[in-house]
Amino acid sequence: MQNSYDGKSTLYLVSTPIGNLEDMTYRSVKILEEVEVIFSEDTRVTLNLLNNFGIKKKLIALHEHNEDTVKEKVLEYLKEGKNVALVTDRGTPIISDPGFKTTQYAIESGYNVVALPGATAFVPALITSGIAPQPFLFYGFLNSNDSKRKKELEKLSDNKCTMIFYEAPHRIMKSLNLMLEVFGDRNISISREITKKFESIYRGKISEVIKLIPEKGEFVIVVEGNSGNNIDESLSEVDAVNLYIKAGLSVMDAIKKVAKERNVPKSEIYNLYHKGE
Repeated sequence: MQNSYDGKSTLYLVSTPIGNLEDMTYRSVKILEEVEVIFSEDTRVTLNLLNNFGIKKKLIALHEHNEDTVKEKVLEYLKEGKNVALVTDRGTPIISDPGFKTTQYAIESGYNVVALPGATAFVPALITSGIAPQPFLFYGFLNSNDSKRKKELEKLSDNKCTMIFYEAPHRIMKSLNLMLEVFGDRNISISREITKKFESIYRGKISEVIKLIPEKGEFVIVVEGNSGNNIDESLSEVDAVNLYIKAGLSVMDAIKKVAKERNVPKSEIYNLYHKGE
């Protein structure tokens, strides 16, 4: 076992592949072989991983519904001087996954917490996006409630950082339409099924990309920050409205959006648009 910081027992946070098992690091395999027990988000998923690497180890479930109580079990092992590992189904523990409460508890109780670098979805999505890599804001999953999700995006709309979101297949279109409505037609990159057989990346303006996305798979959305120019200013007001309508906004929402971006009265855009009909 590798030396811990001060000789005390250690909680290891071990990243696991998000798709391709070849992304497992040698060090991660070694630690999983050497710890006393592995706390796992889903023991069935972790058992498949361990079997692939020929590791036989005791597994205890630790997920969002039982972490408040199971963290006590983690501490029991640490008090006994035993090293333990914590893994989630895929990726890095705590990053939109369970483990924060347990990690915080172990730190507060005076034990070592060591993170093993490894697979996570948002970094590959960011560096392949073609959008400024820093500063960036990793947001994770937006709220599943439509109105709350819109409020979250409204709070982020003036942020100049590149923003990164995770999204589920059944919500991807709703989230993209809301981003178009709230953020305007910004540059975006959407990575789908990272490291898996059907991995794909969609890049362009939100209004363009939204037409290409299949509603299946796991998504990472990278959106450019607020640059003050959400849509091509060379477009006429009427063309800008039509672009938003084509992308899925209602006529009135499109008019409001263009009026806000051009900093002109909504009535002016309304009159221009209907005059051009």
